[in-house]
Parts: sequence; structure tokens; C-alpha cells
Amino acid sequence: MKGMLENRRTVVSGAASGIGKAIALAYAEAGARLVLLDRDGEGLVKTRAACRAQGGDVIEITADVGTVEGARAGVEACLAHFGGIDILVNNAGMLTQAPCTEMTVEMWDTMLNVDLRSVFIASQCALPSMLEQRWGRIINVASQLGIKGGAELCHYAAAKAGVIGFTKSLALEVSDHNVLVNTIAPGPIETPLVDGISAQWKQAKAAELPLKRFGYADEVAPTAVLLASEPGGNLYCGQTLGPNSGDVMP
Repeated sequence: MKGMLENRRTVVSGAASGIGKAIALAYAEAGARLVLLDRDGEGLVKTRAACRAQGGDVIEITADVGTVEGARAGVEACLAHFGGIDILVNNAGMLTQAPCTEMTVEMWDTMLNVDLRSVFIASQCALPSMLEQRWGRIINVASQLGIKGGAELCHYAAAKAGVIGFTKSLALEVSDHNVLVNTIAPGPIETPLVDGISAQWKQAKAAELPLKRFGYADEVAPTAVLLASEPGGNLYCGQTLGPNSGDVMP
């Protein structure tokens, strides 16, 4: 993957761990210049160091995308530090679990702020630069549960379905300016994000997957490289790519 994203000015949110960290490392290897965003400052420093070890030009921003200011922070830093933005990876997210009858409004609102509203805010912030230069890639990380739903995950599935719908709609608006917007909808991945889900749920989920296992973050990252690259990503527009162990077969 070396050189595939040479000098591309890039923001990756949720970069302190999991899929975001794997994407950041893959992008650094591919030559991108990176702004890494996460609320976990300690984890972010470790990701930055690993990316710099790949030779990457990297800065990190500690912020919470659940706030308006935090959702904008990565893009604003990229514009200020690198003079523009080429690639935005909206990966930051959270995962909690409760039956709908026991879910509080606060739980619902927090989920949608972090997993959906932040995608809109960051994308809106990045678009003027991308549209002016007539080149951009926005890659939103959703979930296969946004397609099929998940018991005790109504808020999470709703947010991720919203990400998929937002991606398709934005792609229709901006693709004629060579700004391509796509979604990655992974299946269950072994990351800190699933630590809050019960072991019983995870065991049952793995058993029903055609591959009989959860995936790993470094198995998702190459899809993000593909979508951001040329010519590999040039024909993807409003698509939902699913590295999901066969859980969803569109």
C-alpha cells in the first residue's frame, strides 16, 4: 500500500484504538498526512507514535465528537495545519446495550450525537475545501446492524442506518465535484468497542456468522485504503462495503 495516498491530507476520527487506529496506521504506511482525533488522549499518543514510525506526518487532537466543537475539531486542525483536506474518515463511535423498554432518552440521544450527528458535522465542515479543489473522499464507518438491526441495540442500529442514508444522500449532492462519499459497514470486529456487550451475545453472534468468527481491525483497514485511493476508489459512489464475516449479503 506504500504511496497509494501520498501526501493526502487526512482526518481519521476514533483513531486511538480499534478500526480507527488500524485505518490510521494503514494510511500512514500509504503516505497520507494525518490528523488523528479521539477523546482518549493517551491512546491517541500511542497511535501517533506508531504512525510516525511509518514515516507519517501526524498530529493529534483530543476531542469528543459528541459535541459540535469536537466533531469539527479534526477537520479544522487539518485545514489549519495542512491548508486543506482530501480525505475524511468518520469512524468515531460508541456502543452501549439495552432493551428498548429500558433505554433512556439520554442513552438514545448520546448514541445519535456520537455515531450520527458527528458524521454530518464533520462532513459539512470538510466539504467547502473538497468542493473548491474538486477532489475529496469521505468514508463513513457504519455497521452491518444498520442494515439488519440488532436486538437490544435499537439506538446503535438506528444511528448506523442513518449514517448509511446520509452517505447515499450526500453522494448524490457532491459526486459531480469529484467528492466521493461511501460507507464501510463492518460486521462484529474484535475491538474495545464491543467490550461493553455481553459475552453471551458475542458467543451467539459468532456462532451465526458464516465465517464463525469476529473480524479484526486490520482486516477492515484495507477497504478504507481502497476507497480513498486512485484509481481503486474512483468508481465507488454512495456505496456500502461490508467486511462483515458474511453476516449481511446484499
